Amino acid sequence: MRPDTLPSLSMKILRQAFEDMMKAKAMSFLYDEKKQICKYVHSNSRGHEAIQLATAYHLQKDDWISPYYRDESLLLGMGYTPYQLMLQLLAKGEDIFSGGRSYYIHPSRKTDNTPKIIHQSSATGMQAIPTTGIAQGIQYIEHFNLQDYSTPPVVVCSFGDNSITEGEVSEAFQFAGLHQLPILFLVQDNDWGISTTAEEARAQDAYEFISGFKGIQRMRVDGTDFIKSYTAMNTAFAYVRNQRKPLLVCAKTVLIGHHTSGVRKEMYRPLEDLAKHETQDPGKKLRTYLLEAGYSENTLYDIEKSTEQSVRADFQRALEAKDPAVEDVNKYVFAPTPITEEQGEREPKNGQKILMIDAAIHAIQELMSKNPEALLYGQDVGERIGGVFRETVTLATKFGSRRVFNTPIQEAYIIGSTVGMSAVGLKPIVEIQFADYIYTGINQLITEISKSCYLSLGKFPVSTVIRVPIGAYGGGGPYHSGSIESLLASIKGIKIAYPSNAADFKGLFKAAFYDPNPVILLEHKGLYWSKVAGTQDAQTVEPAENYILPLGQATSILKASEEQITKGLSLCIITYGMGIYWAKEAAKHFTERIEIVDLRSLIPLDEAYVYSVVQKHGKCIVLTEEQLQNSFAEALSARISQACFKYLDAPVTPVGALNIPAIPLNINLEREALPNAEKLKEVIHQLFAY
Repeated sequence: MRPDTLPSLSMKILRQAFEDMMKAKAMSFLYDEKKQICKYVHSNSRGHEAIQLATAYHLQKDDWISPYYRDESLLLGMGYTPYQLMLQLLAKGEDIFSGGRSYYIHPSRKTDNTPKIIHQSSATGMQAIPTTGIAQGIQYIEHFNLQDYSTPPVVVCSFGDNSITEGEVSEAFQFAGLHQLPILFLVQDNDWGISTTAEEARAQDAYEFISGFKGIQRMRVDGTDFIKSYTAMNTAFAYVRNQRKPLLVCAKTVLIGHHTSGVRKEMYRPLEDLAKHETQDPGKKLRTYLLEAGYSENTLYDIEKSTEQSVRADFQRALEAKDPAVEDVNKYVFAPTPITEEQGEREPKNGQKILMIDAAIHAIQELMSKNPEALLYGQDVGERIGGVFRETVTLATKFGSRRVFNTPIQEAYIIGSTVGMSAVGLKPIVEIQFADYIYTGINQLITEISKSCYLSLGKFPVSTVIRVPIGAYGGGGPYHSGSIESLLASIKGIKIAYPSNAADFKGLFKAAFYDPNPVILLEHKGLYWSKVAGTQDAQTVEPAENYILPLGQATSILKASEEQITKGLSLCIITYGMGIYWAKEAAKHFTERIEIVDLRSLIPLDEAYVYSVVQKHGKCIVLTEEQLQNSFAEALSARISQACFKYLDAPVTPVGALNIPAIPLNINLEREALPNAEKLKEVIHQLFAY
């Protein structure tokens, strides 16, 4: 393309693009030269510079972008300096993105006058769902006029080509197309996925693949040609910004650098392939354009040399920067919550008793009435049935289908989208239909949600309530009866509440909603209607609307007498959920000798209260509905043993379900598998025999 046929692209932009490309080139060569110093794994953008810079130059301050780990030039084009990027490369304390906690080109940024970037993970393609959640949130904000934007925001999600084969990427495409979200999917296709070629990894490229998703427009572009890339991205941004609809750009690029510093190109790529890619170097192409436009060789040479000198100076300065303070390693696991004390009326005078299922409906209704940023979604929670347990019935009628709506069967999207929704200031309440089906969403929960606050230095805690009906009763069978708290409790960076009655449910729900961190609310299905024999106490007087119960506050729902404690004839049962009712039934056979502690939340755990109770009695049972081996209950038993060892008169004894892979369908088999009051009574007798 000759200069006189170029689109209306200013020479200033072309020169800036050349300078930025030379920065990327100089950084790549320098990192290779200093590979013994650049010891942390990293990738560079060589071969991808043109499409990345063309994208960056179209971003505006209210836009959002999720780069992937090769988007070095994109960040340079956004105005980040080599020095700022090098601080992350070398894991320095002044790294503005993660303070030395995350890899190179894993940014997170939240400022008023620059495009926003949520926490970036390394898991391939996993940014698709959180980023689509941003677009979902922006659409919601625009519909309800919750915020004024100077220009309609565009959300950009950037990928490498092989990530498109991930199932969770398809979930994002499905939701974006279904709801016509303002998102631009940018796929940079260099034909390689580490050592896997395109022919080995996929049946078609992203441009062909996206044709199967109705409602998403598509474009192809030569991503090695800056002018073509700039023109294409100008069209793409205009479409999404004005039409408020999704679009995918498939940009053909080349891979000139290594896959990463640890997987070097000479390890697996044929020389002829490397040579072929080198011929499409975006920097060489733009250099030719500039020469044809009148730039001299000397001018371009001077740009290259001055850029190289500047990059080397930045690297030396970054080397001299301080490492992170080791004492800060525990910071930002959670954002501070404003809910630290129990408040409001738990038992209003003349209050009516309600079922736990009604507590769910009332809590959500009260929260949504006061907070326009609150919305509820999940499978079958909409107007027709209001949840398979009818726990959201009437809510869609009251708040409309924009605020309470059904989703596809996409547990990963339901969970992961809350990252983006939270980032734009919304308060998503989402539901996983059964605990047994949370596993397809665990990737998002661990990779994106749990790490977001910590790796973004507190910029992006994920404020969401994830409701999970849990537990067994009445022949639910192997895929509708599971208990999963041990799996969840092993994930650092999330909170877990597990109420056993209506009042606690409502109070914990309010605390979870106002907590800036992700909270999973485990709701035992057998307690919803108090239909299981012995669970009538799950019905309580309904607390007032202002009642809030902080997470991390255990309580004793039954106490032993001081006389029995003094004689050493008492013990305590530490439990939660359905365990409360097994414990209460068993305690009837040991008058005034049993104290029952309801944990109410598992993370944070009220360890101080638990230890104080155990020390008082000297004998302790930890009761769970889960299969016992390697469970939360066993782990808690070990912690109690260690913390209270000198006070114990008997081993801390965990009690739970049999160690079988699933809860059987047959009711008799289910009964045999689960703990109950009779089984618990036998263990109590054994402990009292010490």
